Amino acid sequence: MHETDQAHAKEATNHSSDSTHGRAPATRVLAVDDEPSAARLLSFILAPPAFRCTTACTAEEALVALQRESFDAVISDLQMPGLSGMELLAEVRHRHPHMAFLVTTGVDDVDVGVKAMRSGADDYLVKPLRESAVVASLDNALRKRRLEQEVENYRQHLEEMVAERTHQLCAALERVEQSYEDTLQSLGAAIDLRDNETEGHSQRVCRYSLEIARAIGWQEKELGSLARGAYLHDIGKLGVPDGILLKPGPLTPEERKVMQRHAQIGFDLVKDIPFLADATDVVLMHHERFDGSGYPRGLKGEHIPLGARIFAIADTLDAITSERPYQRASSFQFARERIQQLSGTGFDPQIVSVFLNIPEETWPVIAKNQRRVDGPSPDLRRNPSKFRIGLGLIPD
Repeated sequence: MHETDQAHAKEATNHSSDSTHGRAPATRVLAVDDEPSAARLLSFILAPPAFRCTTACTAEEALVALQRESFDAVISDLQMPGLSGMELLAEVRHRHPHMAFLVTTGVDDVDVGVKAMRSGADDYLVKPLRESAVVASLDNALRKRRLEQEVENYRQHLEEMVAERTHQLCAALERVEQSYEDTLQSLGAAIDLRDNETEGHSQRVCRYSLEIARAIGWQEKELGSLARGAYLHDIGKLGVPDGILLKPGPLTPEERKVMQRHAQIGFDLVKDIPFLADATDVVLMHHERFDGSGYPRGLKGEHIPLGARIFAIADTLDAITSERPYQRASSFQFARERIQQLSGTGFDPQIVSVFLNIPEETWPVIAKNQRRVDGPSPDLRRNPSKFRIGLGLIPD
């Protein structure tokens, strides 16, 4: 270093005085030049109180100084023994990307100075150095680097703001999804209260439908739509009179017509609810039959939405294997045989084939899990892989 203890003490006193009186702190500059006279000239030009200049005679010495204390700018000669000014520039840009860096060069090396600017220097100064040129160039470089730092700070702050807003949005969406879950649970409970003889039916057919859809290759979004439709397929029964819905014996033809209206009633209930709009196909068409003999529209074959064709098999599977006032529960093996018999008439043959390829033991496991889990518990909501109506997932 080419500084005396007296100079250090003077600069420290000036820096302390600036801080005490509220003035802007002196700009800290590291001047690097293997010629002592050039280093002394820069120290003279960049004198307190506006500047605080430290000198180094080699690039290696400059790197040590940069590790020991912080600087606002570096002014370095390009031609030096050992590490060159260009190599020092590359190292400073790597370690301190927002530090101002000026290079000094002789008249015959202007092209090298331009090359240095292309490599990241803010400006180049031609020797012999003039005070006005040094101060003006340094001020411009510092202003440029401050603006870059402000932009970088703003960008980082913006990223933090975006991350925070994203977190808030995700939390809000989670609350909305939770309210959807609660709404679906309330609607399902209302259906069960009206028709407690089929309690748990909506939960089971929901899971059965999803198992078949997965075997077909449906993705998460499609599964979610199917799950909501399957879970709410009988919501229209809320509009069926108790005398018909709860009648213990066979229905008359007129009563049967009223009962069949539950598909249209259910459709009318959910069609204008945005988060249930994708469930309308199953709600409206879950009693359509592949041969066109179903209701309410008598659709045939592939005119019936795929979700409703999948659900029809799940619905029949549960109807055959569940206890009802008018029938005893049959085995899953019998249900599979019956569904196979109705392939091409009641059900889509291709979906029947997929259904029959699913191991028979799958269905009683799903039914058992449904009885064990009465709707999505708080613990299951935290672990969607276990079950979540909105995501269309079933128990392991």
